[in-house]
Amino acid sequence: MKDVLVTCPPMLGQIGRFMDYAAERGLKLHPAKVTQTLSEDELKALLPQYDGWIIGDDPATRSVFETAKAGRLTAAVKWGIGVDNVDFAACKALGIPIINTPMMFGAEVADVATAFVIGLARELFLIDRGVRAGNWPKPAGISLPGRRAGVVGLGDIGRNAVTRLQALGLKVVAYDPGVEGDAGIPGLERAAWPEAVEDLDFLVFTCALNKHNFHMLDAGVLARCKPGIRIVNVARGPLIDEAALVAALQSGHVHSAALDVFEVEPLPMDSPLRSMERCIFGTHNGSNTIDGVIRASHTAIDRLAGFLNSGQAA
Repeated sequence: MKDVLVTCPPMLGQIGRFMDYAAERGLKLHPAKVTQTLSEDELKALLPQYDGWIIGDDPATRSVFETAKAGRLTAAVKWGIGVDNVDFAACKALGIPIINTPMMFGAEVADVATAFVIGLARELFLIDRGVRAGNWPKPAGISLPGRRAGVVGLGDIGRNAVTRLQALGLKVVAYDPGVEGDAGIPGLERAAWPEAVEDLDFLVFTCALNKHNFHMLDAGVLARCKPGIRIVNVARGPLIDEAALVAALQSGHVHSAALDVFEVEPLPMDSPLRSMERCIFGTHNGSNTIDGVIRASHTAIDRLAGFLNSGQAA
């Protein structure tokens, strides 16, 4: 039986479901005690004891892998889609087979993005807070048909988000240099970032994070945006310069934002974002449905078992 450390919070939330499934494939799962991520030092202390690692959003750096490789670690799987926290080049150099679990949560994360768009348009969460505080607020929202939304990223999540927003009557323009044409979605407009941000009522981030798009939404781009724009991020926090976003929210240039992800997670208690009343915040939880977690966790276990038992991904 191979020992496997699990540090992915959604999988940990249902870990009991996967123990027998893993055991049938020769793996014994060991759940880590973690809220969002473990630190490099914590990982270095733990990983040498394990044969495999199912990674969450932890700092899976070269240093971490070197320490783990000096112990028992021989393979890893990045649970979920995003891989910006994992040094794949280091794994290749160290001879550690690794893979992620793509195409798992397009619908689930797009559902959250769509809910955020509706929530910001009608200020539903502000109303909820008001009622809970003993008030009876009736803010006037905006109607969605005919409004324009920009979707950044045309991967699995982005394509699902586009079709959902179109179904609500929004006109959608997509930004993704890696995808040509309309991606098979009738009526989809295309632009090169940050063209046409002046015309957008909503800006929705669904793309992966890389060295080219860090802080792609900065003070300069925000200044170009239409006054009153609403911003949604269900991708990665560092796509947005949070300090610039806070300034734009404080000035009223940005009407509101819905953020499931942040530059630092969990969101620090002293973050000025916490004082932005009209904003909606999540806990990097967009993919976390019972069904999606089962699907991704089974895939992660199968692929890790393939590495550990035969040297090949399942």
